[in-house]
Amino acid sequence: MRTDEIVRATEALMPDLVDQLRHLVSIPSVAFPGYPPEPVERMGSETLEAVRAAGFEDAALMPVPSGFPPIYGTIPGPEGSPVVLLYAHYDVQPAPEEQGWTSDPWAATVKEDGRIYGRGAADDKGGLVTHLGTVRVFDGKPPCTVKLVLEGMEETESNLEAFVEAHPELFACDVFVIGDMGNLRVGEPVLTSALRGDVACVVTVRTLEHPLHSGVFGGPAPDAMIALAHLLATLHDADGNVAVEGVSRGEWTGEDLGEDDFRSAADVLDGVALAGTGLIGTRLWAEPSVSAIGVDMTSVAGSSNVLVPEARAKISMRIVPGSDPRAELDALVSHLESHAPWGAHVEVQRTKKAPGFRCRTDGPGYAAAREALAEAFGRPVGEAGCGGSIPLLQTLATAVPAAEFVLWGPEDVAASRIHASDESVDPTEIEKLVVAQALLLEKLAARAPDQVVTP
Repeated sequence: MRTDEIVRATEALMPDLVDQLRHLVSIPSVAFPGYPPEPVERMGSETLEAVRAAGFEDAALMPVPSGFPPIYGTIPGPEGSPVVLLYAHYDVQPAPEEQGWTSDPWAATVKEDGRIYGRGAADDKGGLVTHLGTVRVFDGKPPCTVKLVLEGMEETESNLEAFVEAHPELFACDVFVIGDMGNLRVGEPVLTSALRGDVACVVTVRTLEHPLHSGVFGGPAPDAMIALAHLLATLHDADGNVAVEGVSRGEWTGEDLGEDDFRSAADVLDGVALAGTGLIGTRLWAEPSVSAIGVDMTSVAGSSNVLVPEARAKISMRIVPGSDPRAELDALVSHLESHAPWGAHVEVQRTKKAPGFRCRTDGPGYAAAREALAEAFGRPVGEAGCGGSIPLLQTLATAVPAAEFVLWGPEDVAASRIHASDESVDPTEIEKLVVAQALLLEKLAARAPDQVVTP
C-alpha cells in the first residue's frame, strides 16, 4: 500500500478504534493480587475475540503455570518475508479513589482537550488498539509475517518471561515492536532507545528492644523512625543528586524534556525545586534515582507518646541502562549498611534486580522505523529514554539475539499520566502510530530476502 492509502485507511478506522478503546477501558483488568480475577479474564476473552477479528485467526490464550495468560497469534506473510512481533499488554494499574481522579477511571471520558481519559487508555490499551488497527489497515493480510503477543500480567509479577524462555521459537522474528512507550510531547515523534533498570530492597532500622515512653526516655533514647529518616537523607546530596558511591552514571545526548514541560507533566507544586542537577534528560534516563516507595511504622491514627523501636522502608533505585543490576544493588545495600546514625542496627533484604535496556540503533529495522515514524508525523524523529523498566526486553533479546527492537507507542510523557490519576491518551497519537506501524511493515517487506534474519 502507498502512504496515502495507509493514511486514508487509518482515518476510516479511527472511529471504530476509539470505540474499541473506550470499551476496553471500561473493563477493570487489574491483575494485582487481591483484585477480582473476573475482569482480567473477561478482558483476555474479549481481547482474544478482537485479535481474531483483526486477522489473527489462530490466536489463543497461551497455557501458563500460573496467573493470567498471554494472547499469542500469527498472520503468515509471503514466503521469505520478514517477521515482525508486535507486543502490548492488556492488564492495567489499579485506580484507587485516593489518587484523586476527576472522572470515573473505568468509564472512558473524552474531555474538552480531545483526550480520552481512563485507566489503561494510554498504558497499554492504547498500544493494544494501535496494534489491532495496524493489521486492520491491511484487512488482516499484512505484507510480511506478523506475530502478536499481548501480556496479561505486565503491571505485576510477569509470567511472560518464563514463557519466552520455555518457548523461544514462538518469538523468533526480525523486529520486535514494543507498543508500550510514547513521545515526549504530542505530535513530536521519538524512538525510545534506552530504558533504566530497577533494583529494590527493604531496609529495617532497629534502635530499642521495645517501645518506650517518649516523655520518660525521649532525648537520649534514639527513635528508630528518626534514625531511618537520617539514613534515607544520606541517599542524596544537598542538590538532590544520588549520593550512593559506586553506582553507574552517564550523560543523555538525545531529545531533552525541558524543565517547564517536566514540571507541568509531573504537577510539581509551585515553589518546589526539582531534585538534582544537569539536563532533565540526563536525570531521567542516564542517572540513577532513589525513592522510598513504602514505609512501615505506627500510623498517625494509632500513634501515642511512644518511642518506636523499629522502622522499615522499601527503597527503589532506577539504574542506568546497560549497568549490572547486581552491582548497582550491592552499592545501594552497602550504603544503607554503612550510613546508619548512632550505631543503629540495620538489616537489608534484597527484593528486586531488573536490568535496563539499550536498543541497537544502527540496524536496518531501526532505520525503517525512523523513516516510517517521520513520514507518519511529518517531522524529524528524535531519540528519548524511559525511566520505566521492562525486564522482558532483555529476556526477548536473549531468546532472539539477532532481532532488532523498536520502542514507541501512544503514551506521550507530557500529558498521559500513566499509573497516576486522570491517565489519558490523545487519539491523534494512536492514529499516527497506526500509520507508522503500517509503513514499517511495508518498508520491511520491501527489504531484500538476504536481509531477513529470522530462521
